[in-house]
Amino acid sequence: MRVVYKMEFLENYLPLIMALALGLLLFSGYPVALVLSGVGIGFAAIGISLDLMSSIELLNITTRIYGMVGENLIYPAVPMLIFMGILLERSQLASELLECLHVLLRRAPANLAIATSIIGLILAPAAGLVGASVATIGLFALPTMLRHGYRPSFAAGAVASAGTLGIIFPPAIMLFFLADLLGIRISVMFTAPVMPVVLILGLMIAYFVLRAVVTPSIAPRAKASPHLSYGQLTTYVLRSFALPTLLIVMILGSIIAGIATPTQSGAVGAVGAVLLTILNGSISLSMLAGALRQTVKVTGMVFFVVIGASVFSYTFRSLGGDSLILELMQTAGLNSWGMLTLVLAVIFALGFIIDWIEIALITLPIFFPILAGLDFGDTFETREQMMVWIAVLIAINLQTSFLTPPFGFALFFLKGVAPPEISLSDIYKGVAPVVLLQMVALQTVMLFPVIALWLPSQILE
Repeated sequence: MRVVYKMEFLENYLPLIMALALGLLLFSGYPVALVLSGVGIGFAAIGISLDLMSSIELLNITTRIYGMVGENLIYPAVPMLIFMGILLERSQLASELLECLHVLLRRAPANLAIATSIIGLILAPAAGLVGASVATIGLFALPTMLRHGYRPSFAAGAVASAGTLGIIFPPAIMLFFLADLLGIRISVMFTAPVMPVVLILGLMIAYFVLRAVVTPSIAPRAKASPHLSYGQLTTYVLRSFALPTLLIVMILGSIIAGIATPTQSGAVGAVGAVLLTILNGSISLSMLAGALRQTVKVTGMVFFVVIGASVFSYTFRSLGGDSLILELMQTAGLNSWGMLTLVLAVIFALGFIIDWIEIALITLPIFFPILAGLDFGDTFETREQMMVWIAVLIAINLQTSFLTPPFGFALFFLKGVAPPEISLSDIYKGVAPVVLLQMVALQTVMLFPVIALWLPSQILE
């Protein structure tokens, strides 16, 4: 009798055991892609032995992988955007951009912190992954701010917020994946986060300025600004600020206007990055070769995770995981707001330990039926509006989780590239106020969906 009960329990809750095994193995240190595919195949074998799956279903995995990657019209843009971000960082354009903004904002308090935040919106979307984004900005922005006398904790907070803020600003790679996984038009997904990101940026800048005014020693003003003639300043701004910004605007605008597909826009970004390095005078065969090698590594990692997540999610669904999760959440007696909050809480917790791509590919296929079935009355005119709003909330939620001490995913990447004088406690102190502002922004967008939906309605309808 006891054996029969255990077998029934195992058969009924095998998907939950599978999810628990994934959570534990993520701490093993093995590559996430291997963990995902290994857990998927291992539990498929268990399911077959318990007659919960048929062995013929394993053949569907390869078809599913090809359908996700080979026939997807969005994914081909990913390697080109990654190449663009790597090339912009290696060509020293990022450092020049920081110095240019420093000159333009020289009269503003905490001008380097403000400049770093703006750079995050321009460069971080192309970096694609949180670790790459934070590391890229930290390598050139942190030493510059410390050299100008900024307090380590204040400088660390500015860099961490800039590196993660750009991750959710178009043409961020995250938005491609969210659009694909939640069934949203890419043009709508690209415009919806703009106003929420502007809100977060405004809160950050207000905080930086207020802290610098109240405590001037935290962000000393430059003792002397470089003297440039009008012509020199115009050339400097054009080369260092206007052209990189124009490149991002071209990518974003061509997709929103429907002039180009995401893949074509990614190609424009890659070619534009090469042209900028030529104008910058930093082009060389060795730099291009290094950028291409790094692009191949990052792209391989991204698509390996896509394949691993596909294997995991297929097995999870075949074992009835979708129905089990939906049943458990429905028995909790939560209304639509409570259900959405619970989903966001799960995603927030996962942001402590893994990057957004793994979170999106693991959780969104599981939670999609739940999210699509939510009902918020007459708040939204269409189902797409609701899904767009939810996608923006997920993006902000992930960005906040990456920054939240003590396990925020981005914090350890920042520590890895920070100068020795910046301790982990400095980073924690620096990001704490930023996280509070992020939570304020998230709550504001949740209560006022129009913040996310206004721009798409003005541009696309």
